[in-house]
Amino acid sequence: MISVNRKTHLVLILGVFIWSILSCQTQIKPDSKNKDVSLKILGTVQDGGMPHLGCSKKCCINYYSQGFSKKRVVSLGISNFKFNKHYLIEASPDINFQLNDLLNKNPSKNLSGIFITHAHMGHYSGLLNLGRESFNSRSVPLFVMPKMHEFISSNGPWDQLVKLKNVELKNIYNQKEEALEENLSIIPLLVPHRDEYSETVGYKIIGPNKTALFIPDIDKWEKWQTSILDLIKEVDYAFLDGTFYDSEEINHRDISEIPHPFIVESLELFKDLNISDKKKIYFIHLNHTNPALDKSSIPFKNIISKGFNVADLNMEFSL
Repeated sequence: MISVNRKTHLVLILGVFIWSILSCQTQIKPDSKNKDVSLKILGTVQDGGMPHLGCSKKCCINYYSQGFSKKRVVSLGISNFKFNKHYLIEASPDINFQLNDLLNKNPSKNLSGIFITHAHMGHYSGLLNLGRESFNSRSVPLFVMPKMHEFISSNGPWDQLVKLKNVELKNIYNQKEEALEENLSIIPLLVPHRDEYSETVGYKIIGPNKTALFIPDIDKWEKWQTSILDLIKEVDYAFLDGTFYDSEEINHRDISEIPHPFIVESLELFKDLNISDKKKIYFIHLNHTNPALDKSSIPFKNIISKGFNVADLNMEFSL
């Protein structure tokens, strides 16, 4: 017969065991309390969106049949409530919805600036909505790297945004901190990617208390001279390229033309990080074919069970 003390001990052990299992299976709830500066996920999918043009697979057909999709193209919103400033990172094709979400459905609030990572369609094509055919904005600061600056200034229809003063181009430079307010700054980080029209950067976003890393596009982690493992340890949140889960989902395309680190490769690379560092990582920029978009899928559950996260629309994080 088991003694009362031993029974209590066994119950405690069982409770701890169950808690540890559940904690590994549950996506980490973002910290959004006590915020002077807040980061909001405004979109999570790859440039082509979801449903994806030309896609006849189940992943897209279901969304067409269900009507409007809330799977929006990758974008972040940064709100500095102390100074009433609001910034977009990426001008995606879904900018109308995303700007509305960022400004809490209050169009009287001003957009304080836009940061662009590179000149691929999902990251800058939304700028067209700032033109006189649509919003007709007035001198919105547009923070871009030098090659992107030249591209926008010299090519239509983008140059018209500059000529009509819908945007005001602001140069930013690799690893040079751009101070926005006394409690908020952003550092661009050059990364290897397909740079047909511009360089490609990620951003380190530095708030008064916490720092976030945003790298939605990179060819492969090993091609970068910077250690992604070291960067993860330096920041509090890391929103990283999760375009493809593995090679199987994109077997109809030549992957050398559209290189990205597969999520399964990243999981292997990050496997020796401690638990607290793994919890920082949120995979973002998921292709419409990526099974991790489905929270009931085995790939999604595999990511969560290993201690990582998948970014979701409207998640908020305090910086």
